[in-house]
Amino acid sequence: MKISGNAIRPGNIIQHQNRLWVAVKTQHTQPGKGGAYLQVELKDIRDGTKLNERFRSSESVERVRLEEKEYQFLYEEGNSITLMDSVNYEQIHLSKELLGDSVAFLKDGMMLTVISHEGEIVGVELPETVIMEIVEAEPVVKGQTASSSYKPAILENGVRILVPPYIGAGAKVVVNTADGTFVERLKD
Repeated sequence: MKISGNAIRPGNIIQHQNRLWVAVKTQHTQPGKGGAYLQVELKDIRDGTKLNERFRSSESVERVRLEEKEYQFLYEEGNSITLMDSVNYEQIHLSKELLGDSVAFLKDGMMLTVISHEGEIVGVELPETVIMEIVEAEPVVKGQTASSSYKPAILENGVRILVPPYIGAGAKVVVNTADGTFVERLKD
């Protein structure tokens, strides 16, 4: 679907220079001389490279719609993961590279969103948060709780994160899968 160059909004996915880009930031600019334009920060969906581009209202760009489908994580083998469509039980094998660093947060039976464009898979999204158990945490240093300090801890999957001082080994915590940060302690 063609849209005007100044109609691009953050989150829109466009086809530009024969690649798929997601608009990260947009800013309308009206210089003293010449016509107004929209400064857009674009991020490549496949490899994450960034590009700053100017679009005038007279230009048109192709807005793309991506298909999203839920799959269940089954297992990982070597450099690939196996997912199953929960409707027709069809299995697909994908490269771990599509997940990036968040591959460490995969758990058996987890539901993932597979994003595709014209039949080609361009990305895989995990749930925003996941529940993990702390297997190792440094002891609390007396007087350290007065300030908002964090201490290192190791999760059941081997990932190191920073947690508040009151959290010890054996505690279950909610972790953000996008950046691997502590969100909150799991309430009993």
